[in-house]
Amino acid sequence: MMTALWFGLCIMLAWTIEAMSGFGSIVIALSLGALLLPIEAMLPVLVTLNVLTSGWLMWQHRAHVDRRLLLRTILPGMLPATLLGIYLRDVLPGPALKVAFALLILWFALKELWAMRRQKAAAAHPVGQTQLLVAAAGITHGLFASGGPLLVYALAGRQLGKAAFRATLISLWLILNGVLCAIFLLQGRIAAHLPEVAGYLPVVALSVWLGNHLHHRIDEARFRVLVFRLLALVGLALLLSQLLVFWR
Repeated sequence: MMTALWFGLCIMLAWTIEAMSGFGSIVIALSLGALLLPIEAMLPVLVTLNVLTSGWLMWQHRAHVDRRLLLRTILPGMLPATLLGIYLRDVLPGPALKVAFALLILWFALKELWAMRRQKAAAAHPVGQTQLLVAAAGITHGLFASGGPLLVYALAGRQLGKAAFRATLISLWLILNGVLCAIFLLQGRIAAHLPEVAGYLPVVALSVWLGNHLHHRIDEARFRVLVFRLLALVGLALLLSQLLVFWR
């Protein structure tokens, strides 16, 4: 019971942040949930919940989706890389990769926060660097279902309003996590977790309502600072969860 309550609290926090910012649900829930639960047991539940909520949110906010950015820049780089990451999941050393991933997220987030503190506007990355970062985000999404942090950094400096930023990312997660969900279905990893998915749906609905409310109360400048603070929090949570695994 305590484990289920803890997982529910992790989901509530993570999905509130996702509805508010457009990213973070799976990586935050995984990082915090890993304190008590194995990652492999959480992934089918989280990915299924993400597909359901992303579909709902995308339909609500479809008018704000930057289709040009999604279809010409993000999806062509992330979708093949996500499939590559899925293949590499059983080949590469997962715990060591997650520590490196967490440190990379922390570095990116702190770098951007330092630039904002000095009131230095973030510059868009060169085209080649953006494509590499988008591909790297796809690989981490295939490995850990957590492509958001690197993708946020890849998009730093682009003139996207908070509504377009959130709606475009949510549309992307619907597509990529739909692929992951289909793979989990074929592997028989979702059927056993359907009661958990149903049980956590009310928590997700409440979290999405709260996240939407917070999204509309934050101005553009504070939203950008919040996004990179969330990235730093995600990196720190992921790093601590992996260090705890090593310590055990």
